[in-house]
Amino acid sequence: MHDKLADLLQRKEQALQPGAQRSIERQHEKGKMLARERLDSLLDPGSFQELDMLARHRAQAAGLEEHPYTDGVVTGWGTINGRKVFVFSQDFTVFGGALGEVFAEKIHKLMDMALRVGAPVIGLNDGAGARIQEGVVSLASYGGIFYRNVQSSGVIPQISVILGPCAGGAVYSPAMTDFIFMVRESSHMFITGPDVVKTVTGEDVTLEELGGAMSHASKSGVATFVSQDEKSCLDDVRFLMSFMPQNNMEEPPTIDTGDDPDRLCPELRDILPVSANQPYDMKKVIASIVDDGEFFEYFPHWAKSIICGFVRIDGHSVGVVGNQPLFLAGVLDIESAEKAARFVRTCDAFNIPLLTMVDVPGFLPGVDQEYGGIIRHGAKLLYAYCEATVPRIQIITRKAYGGAYVVMNSKSIGSDLAYAWPTAELAVMGPNGAVEIVYRRELQQAADPVARRAELVNEYTEKYANPYAAAERGYIDDVIDPAETRQKIVAGFRMLRTKREELPRRKHGNMPL
Repeated sequence: MHDKLADLLQRKEQALQPGAQRSIERQHEKGKMLARERLDSLLDPGSFQELDMLARHRAQAAGLEEHPYTDGVVTGWGTINGRKVFVFSQDFTVFGGALGEVFAEKIHKLMDMALRVGAPVIGLNDGAGARIQEGVVSLASYGGIFYRNVQSSGVIPQISVILGPCAGGAVYSPAMTDFIFMVRESSHMFITGPDVVKTVTGEDVTLEELGGAMSHASKSGVATFVSQDEKSCLDDVRFLMSFMPQNNMEEPPTIDTGDDPDRLCPELRDILPVSANQPYDMKKVIASIVDDGEFFEYFPHWAKSIICGFVRIDGHSVGVVGNQPLFLAGVLDIESAEKAARFVRTCDAFNIPLLTMVDVPGFLPGVDQEYGGIIRHGAKLLYAYCEATVPRIQIITRKAYGGAYVVMNSKSIGSDLAYAWPTAELAVMGPNGAVEIVYRRELQQAADPVARRAELVNEYTEKYANPYAAAERGYIDDVIDPAETRQKIVAGFRMLRTKREELPRRKHGNMPL
């Protein structure tokens, strides 16, 4: 037995450091952690339980003469803040983290187990894509991962952490997960690299410009969160998990933040500018309302005219969607509608209530928007809200014009509770535009068109640009003192905690993708 145990120990020691020493040094020189160091940073100390530590590839091809243990990916389960998660960590020191048959089989097994037991999957990606020597087997193995991503979608949270290269077909698994984390300067995602781009299109672009973290965070809308370094990135993953349930059958965790649920927010009485044409920061409104002012923003660098993110209210996870008057006056455009639709569906899938803060002047006009499909993209957000069955509360702070008001979680599309501040303006369009259309002929014939226009704008504003006509008809449940906003939201979500709503039986809806 002693000989057998010594042999086992030797094999496991080899599995703990399967990469060449030079490869390990290179990884550290780039400021990157090793696969197991990342797991140690992400998971609670001592909680990791490894699977398939002694797995090895069985291919016979040039470049694959060595058969290192783990085959380039470390898989298993552990805990984050005491809650179970499944995780795989790609090892760039073994075959450059390239995926082969056994590598993929390990991930398949992990994903199947996570789905069976109902726990999140976190993938730490740092690999060179498909293992060329294994040919079509590698490609088919990727297909097995993609299929499982879709089977798990909306059932268990799936998180992708890009900590190195992620290219070609390898990018599609992260793209189908719920959240993508990237690190500045060291994470890269692209379908085709800079050399291929230059050869095919003639465009000269750097690796960072093409597929770097900030490119995907601000331009493509691929990277949900960006961090300065790997340690802070993994800390952010741990923080995100504190808002998420284990699966779609459970409620998100509740944390006693110590913030008084009954406190008033008197600062909100003075937060709006005197002129309705002046901007203000909706993030300050959100920070005032939520527990401890803490807001974990979703896609903070992309589609900035709308804000999405996770907060706690009365200790419970809540997803917030809000127009941001600081950017394009808070209009809805192609990117902001898509960003918010994705967020609403994510919250709805995982039983996270939705709070919508409304100050929207409308949809962004323009040829580019129309040709780009603003109708189709705007309909995504409308569809997402109409489909959502979680508790939903709407707060209108100022402008709520036209179809954009309806799309932003209005009572008519299923919001459970709708409140408005006295400053709210609910109308088909803004006063100036409405007067130009309704009174066009009168203005043309007026002796002093400018004075008459000003007079009509004031009349329209007084008659329509207020919350009271909507309150009279029940489209608004109450007009509230801004200082009471937190109290109303807390009371509303407490009442709605037992909400149950079933969608019609169907295979699936046909969302306007």
